[in-house]
Amino acid sequence: MSHNEAKEHIPGRLNELFADPYRAFENDTDERQLHIRIMLHMLLARPMARGQMTLRVIHGWENGSCEPTDLQHIDYALNGVPDFKRAVQDFTHASKHNTPLPADNDALLGAPLADAIADAEAEGQSLATDIRQTPAHWPAFEGGLALYTLFKMYHRLVYGEDDTYRCSQCMTPLGLREIHEFHLEEGEFALLVPPAKYFMSEPSLLVLHESQLDPIEQLLEESLPLFDNF
Repeated sequence: MSHNEAKEHIPGRLNELFADPYRAFENDTDERQLHIRIMLHMLLARPMARGQMTLRVIHGWENGSCEPTDLQHIDYALNGVPDFKRAVQDFTHASKHNTPLPADNDALLGAPLADAIADAEAEGQSLATDIRQTPAHWPAFEGGLALYTLFKMYHRLVYGEDDTYRCSQCMTPLGLREIHEFHLEEGEFALLVPPAKYFMSEPSLLVLHESQLDPIEQLLEESLPLFDNF
């Protein structure tokens, strides 16, 4: 296991804006709404305007299930609110017509997990037979800590979380990313952004569960235009 794969509760980009990001979005914080809008402008709107943002909508886990192979997703290029609305329309149409929810073919967790386990076993590492179903044990093999960190993020986005905000760092298929995770009254989502050195040049990711499409659409419609004239 390499501890460089992931780190929890790190200082990230929002520490450059707020004295205490972990308090900035709590319900009893002064000017909370302003903090949310500044955060969205810096971490979402600006990369979106540069064509560097992707929307990832996840689904497939329900009723407490968290089998890695069941987690599905679809990615959309996100260059503005109209792109987000197209995602909302796709999921609304599928729900209304009782058809499968939109999904890409590549597996978020299942395939990378299988590959990492196969690599570890090829190196002679002995792993428990049930390790695929035991995420807390994934850090035992190379790449497992990063997968476990992403698993926990996806789990919180599906099933909720008490903490309003958290910031982690994790190796992802895009490279090293800061994970800014928000569980707000307005909606729940995560923004995976490059470290400061690469923020202007590398892609970012907005991740949310399909149940959050409507509330986040409303949040973006209310928040993103506020800075257009500044």
